[in-house]
Order: sequence, then structure tokens, then C-alpha cells
Amino acid sequence: MSILGIFSGDKKEGLEKGLAKTKETFFSKLTKVLIGKSKIDDDVLDNLEEVLISSDVGISTTLKIIERIEKRVAFEKYTNAGELNKILKEEIANLLAENNTGEYSDFGIPETDNPYVIMVVGVNGVGKTTTIAKLAHQFKKAGNSVILGAADTFRAAAVSQLEIWAKRVGVPIISQGMGADPASVAFDTLTSAKSKNNDIVIIDTAGRLHNKTNLMNELSKIKNVMKKVIPDAPHEILLILDASTGQNAIEQAKQFMQATDVNAIALTKLDGTAKGGVVIGISDQFKIPVKYIGVGERLEDLQVFNKYEFVEAFFN
Repeated sequence: MSILGIFSGDKKEGLEKGLAKTKETFFSKLTKVLIGKSKIDDDVLDNLEEVLISSDVGISTTLKIIERIEKRVAFEKYTNAGELNKILKEEIANLLAENNTGEYSDFGIPETDNPYVIMVVGVNGVGKTTTIAKLAHQFKKAGNSVILGAADTFRAAAVSQLEIWAKRVGVPIISQGMGADPASVAFDTLTSAKSKNNDIVIIDTAGRLHNKTNLMNELSKIKNVMKKVIPDAPHEILLILDASTGQNAIEQAKQFMQATDVNAIALTKLDGTAKGGVVIGISDQFKIPVKYIGVGERLEDLQVFNKYEFVEAFFN
């Protein structure tokens, strides 16, 4: 099983382009905060608070950042308003570091005796199907054999779309069509993966059922059936969130964390939004690593999230 990383030559450029709208909006607001200001005072910090909240960093995370800046200004005797950018960059980097976000450097996976199983969850419309395709492409490019399971049988479009993507990426898929038992699809996919010694299994699941209880029961059933084939599966429950929805993404994260044991997050559509600050808020609130970010429509535009690269690209 390959754990080699894939670093495309234009990764940095792709990240900077993906954050362009967020940067442009954020720093234009920040510039207005600092116009005519020579020192970091309460007025500057109040306005910075508004800038962070309006950039979808979130209220609780924003207050935490402001409090830290206040302490640094008092302790380190920072007074020059021109230094605010530097302090803000350092505090956001510290926050991401504390929350164990962005510890990944490539599309490698842990060594396992059985196939590594990723169960993908998220509401319809967040880019779940295309993210699965991009993941499969990157894992395959890294030298792994990948198989997909079309267990979102609640919508006919979900099954057919994943089949199209599987063909385009060149990976096998297990599908039983719309209305099939999702747990049965997952069981067949893991059984096939184990018999063929695949490295990675990616299971799609329903984005929404009739109510939250149904969704919770469905996801639990899929997990329990998986364990009959591979006892420690799923190894990863990956929640897909649309960054362009801002605070709605945070609400979705809360719902899915109540429904299942999410342990990784992928944020899509960063390139099409000015709400990229949600990366910081989600990392801080949920203490779940943001593992992947989508910065474009191409298969290569799913990147492993690296906190250092993110902060550098954002403040560059």
C-alpha cells in the first residue's frame, strides 16, 4: 500500500487562487479598520471583531482571537496599528495548531491489514460526489487501488453520478441502484475490496433522509454492517461541508456530529466564496481536523489541508 504524497507543482498557486475572494474581502475590510489609526486601541479591536465575524470565523472563535490579541498588546506593549496584521496571522496559526488541524502533508493513509475504509457523509449539494471522485483520483495517483460504494441509494442521481465519476477516474464501483439497502451496498463493497486486496474503500451515504433519526439509524446500520467484514471499519468518517454556506456549514457539522462519529472534515468550494474564514471557526469549534479543501473544479483541485500553507497563502 503506497503512502507516497502527491504534491502538484501548482498546489501553492491553486491555494492562493482558491482563497482570493476571501482575502480580497477580508483585507479590504481590515484596511478600512486601520485607516487613520496609529495604535491598536479598543476601537480598532471592536472593528476587527466585526471583520472576523463577517468573514464567517464565528462569534466564539472571533472572541477568542480578540482576547488573545488584547493580552498580547497589553503584555508585549504592541501599540503600532501596522503590527496588527502580524499578530493576527500568528494567533490564527496558533489556533489551528492547538486544534490539531492540518497535520497532513499528503494523500497517504495509515498502514492497515485490511482495506482502509472511508465513509463519506454530508448533505446534498455540498459537493459530496465530486469530492469522492477527487479523493479517488488522488489516492489512485498516489499508487493505491481504490473502490467506491454507491450507498446513497436515497436519490437516483447520486448513484448515477457516482457511476459516471468512477468511470471517468478509472476505479471500480459497487452499485445496486436507487432504493437498494445502503448497508447491503456497503457490505458488498467491503467484501469485494477485501477479496481483491484493494487499498482504499470510499463509501458514499445519503445526504438527507426524512428526518434526523432516520439518518442516524441509517448511518449506524451501515457502520455495523461494515464491521462484519472489517471489524475496525470505518477507519475514517469524512464530513463534506460547503465553505460558501458559511455559518450554515457549522450548523451542518453539529447535526452530523450528533448522528455519527465524524473524525475528519473536507471543505469544498473555497474558490467560489469570500467565506473562507469558516475554516478557522470549524477547526476551533469542533476540534476535528480539516483534512481536505476544495479550491477548484478540476480533479487536482482537492488539496490536503496544511495549516501552515493556509495561513501563509491567506496573509501573503
